[in-house]
Amino acid sequence: MRPCGSPSWGKRHNGPVTEPTRYGDGLAVVVVTYFPGDDLARFLDTLEKATTRDVRVVLADNSVEPVETLDRAAERENVRVLRIGENLGYGGGANRGVAELDDSYGWVVVANSDLEWEPGSLDVLLEAAQRWPRGGAFGPLIREPDGAVYPSARLLPSFGRGIGHAVFGKIWPANPWTRAYRQERAPEERTAGWLSGSCQLFRREAFDSVDGFDSRYFMYFEDVDLGDRLGRAGWQNVYVPSASVTHIGGKATSRAPKKMLAAHHQSAYRYLADRHRGPAWRPVLAAVKLGLAVRLKIETRGR
Repeated sequence: MRPCGSPSWGKRHNGPVTEPTRYGDGLAVVVVTYFPGDDLARFLDTLEKATTRDVRVVLADNSVEPVETLDRAAERENVRVLRIGENLGYGGGANRGVAELDDSYGWVVVANSDLEWEPGSLDVLLEAAQRWPRGGAFGPLIREPDGAVYPSARLLPSFGRGIGHAVFGKIWPANPWTRAYRQERAPEERTAGWLSGSCQLFRREAFDSVDGFDSRYFMYFEDVDLGDRLGRAGWQNVYVPSASVTHIGGKATSRAPKKMLAAHHQSAYRYLADRHRGPAWRPVLAAVKLGLAVRLKIETRGR
């Protein structure tokens, strides 16, 4: 088996593993934290009403210093704090958290700490999983604090959609490339190319079959990459809008906005470069790299 975090995007399979799963029916929630604030307590409070099942919570903490909110969270009976001791990024932290779970946990949520769960929403996701036996990942409808619906179930990026979205996304939000990519339409339960990493329920068998997140993505595109690899391995990414959460967003990234923008552009290039290899693609990737560098310079000017 390849080490966790190395790419598997090039491997194609006929379908999901068909032999009996070794995993139990237990439910766990892995929360990736980085200097979490009071949002963490709200996450845990609302989680209690999101499911009637017993839940094991692992706080995979990327903070490099003690955090008081984590100490308070650890006083809860079902919560364990995993102090990683270094910042592994979102995907790396999630992988470490999932690795702490034994095989009795067949269902794992990976989520940000700045979420609020709607009552019963996690149970709704679990019910949807029974309707989609090939479903490997399940994502809820995600609302922003003002009530707007965030487009959290999208097509996989392509050069055409990606360039159109990158060039026109901010100056012409309704452009056809952005609309196609973001898949903004009436909410319906359906498959998607990828789901927002801020909140996903994983079938543990599916998550482990592709070795989880690729930890080379420090921040951003780790969810896109995982959705693609799950699909290539024969699993489905399922959007379940009948379950909903609210994502406050931006707390961790606001600590270093320039670094986060740089990480976003680096991850975007990595995603494309991983999937377009060989001499014929080198000029195209060189142009993409230059374009991303120019875009980063423009977006960080004056920050």
